[in-house]
Amino acid sequence: MKYFLLAITLGIFVSCAETSNDAEDIYQIKKILHDQQTSWSNGDIEGFMAGYWESDSLKFYSGAKLSKGWETTLENYNLRYPSKAHTGNLQFKIADISKINKDAYWVMGEYHLTREVGDAKGTFLIIFKRINGDWKIVADSSC
Repeated sequence: MKYFLLAITLGIFVSCAETSNDAEDIYQIKKILHDQQTSWSNGDIEGFMAGYWESDSLKFYSGAKLSKGWETTLENYNLRYPSKAHTGNLQFKIADISKINKDAYWVMGEYHLTREVGDAKGTFLIIFKRINGDWKIVADSSC
């Protein structure tokens, strides 16, 4: 009976610890998204890109086209959004953040751009991965 109670107590402890870690992970991910909104809305695309994994393995899928690499993604953003009139003000609406495993989450949501050249909106699915202790976007699909 003692071993049964010990197993139950350890199970509750591990469950509570995971919930606490999950809450911290989600907080960190939301903070990155908030920082991205701020950078984008300030016309700072490189600041926005700080949320992405600076690697040739970063994947971005949009407009039925897959591109790879942090530099390529930055170049594409700079081409599509050449001025503050194009970047405008960014707001995310998060629909879901789900854990894939202890070092990965997906985030589903909407983006809304209010801008001089015309408003834009769409949906996204991004994957965050913990890399060297930091959360980074490793894949982004936006439309």
